Amino acid sequence: MSELVLLMIFCALLGSGVGFLAGLLGIGGGLIIVPVLSSILLHFNLVPPEQVVIVAVATSLASILFTSTSSAMAHHKKGNVPWDLAPWIMTGVALGALFSGFMAALLPETTVRLVFVVSVVLIALKMLYSSTQSAPSEERQMPNKGLLTLFTTITGGLSAMIGIGGGALLVPLLTFFSIDMKKAIGCASACGIVIALFGSIGYISSGSSHFALGDGFAGFVYLPALLGIVCTSWFTAPLGAKSTHYLPVSTIKKIFAVLLLVMAANMLMH
Repeated sequence: MSELVLLMIFCALLGSGVGFLAGLLGIGGGLIIVPVLSSILLHFNLVPPEQVVIVAVATSLASILFTSTSSAMAHHKKGNVPWDLAPWIMTGVALGALFSGFMAALLPETTVRLVFVVSVVLIALKMLYSSTQSAPSEERQMPNKGLLTLFTTITGGLSAMIGIGGGALLVPLLTFFSIDMKKAIGCASACGIVIALFGSIGYISSGSSHFALGDGFAGFVYLPALLGIVCTSWFTAPLGAKSTHYLPVSTIKKIFAVLLLVMAANMLMH
């Protein structure tokens, strides 16, 4: 069995797991894809060590374009996407993601890695905390549309920089403003499409001078890994979306938070 086929099998297994989580929690799966794909690329010696993380981030974002589309379609059918707010949120995340995709290529690899680790740890702690809290008694008002766009621009930029679809940051933000959890997850799935699209454009453009299409790259995106992930995540994302109606989200949050901490430790050690 060739190394390329073996790599795609590993990525397909990875995609099946992250696709389910994308639908279940509204995340793109990048928090898992980035460290695992980094390890896979290092194992097969496909990318120089100093560029492994940025290739993993770019490939993760490209895969999220497909995974979030599948997840968002499933959530839309269940009425879980608040389209009255979505355009404003999408505008913000698009601006942030596009800017971040170009900026990440200019940052040292250690900086991208550090941003990833710090963000993951903070998100994990937030998930652990929120999973133990009962619903707040007071309702917080949603900020005006301009301020909401500013908040989501920051969210989109950070999400694209660390290769995630934005759900891990958007869901806590929206639920903070008293948006229903299921609708926050549905909105995050839809916004993941925008973050992935504009972030990928930035990574493809900025990486075109580093890698060649003939070697399997579209800018910083490694196409065989992308194909492996997407061929399974497209089908498992709707299963995760369906599961939001049956599985206890608080328990899943706790498990996922622990998984995030493990992933952060793994990224820090490499």
